[in-house]
Amino acid sequence: MPPSIPRAVYLLVGTQCLFTLSDVMGRTYMVKHGFKAASFLSLWFWVYLLVRQVATFGQLYVFASIQLGRTMALFGAVSIVLSNAVGLLYLGEKLSFQSYLGVLMAILAFLIMAYR
Repeated sequence: MPPSIPRAVYLLVGTQCLFTLSDVMGRTYMVKHGFKAASFLSLWFWVYLLVRQVATFGQLYVFASIQLGRTMALFGAVSIVLSNAVGLLYLGEKLSFQSYLGVLMAILAFLIMAYR
């Protein structure tokens, strides 16, 4: 681990990956099964809740380790990058050039905040 990046930043990225995984699970299964009571009693939903709970505990650790403003900026940047990567690579969603330029700016913001 490079000494200039705190362990909490790695945990921040990991927790955001878990949140993104659960978002994709929710989208996939809710589209497939619909927004019905039976969907919330299915195994996928309980796995979804477990993944989000683990991510929430990680997020709380990050909040205790990094200043709030910096934490939220990092969560926002990582969320933008991950959701767009999943959208493009897994869901086949393509955005405009300007949108991808915005994603690039989010990556730069993350690097600036992480290496500060």
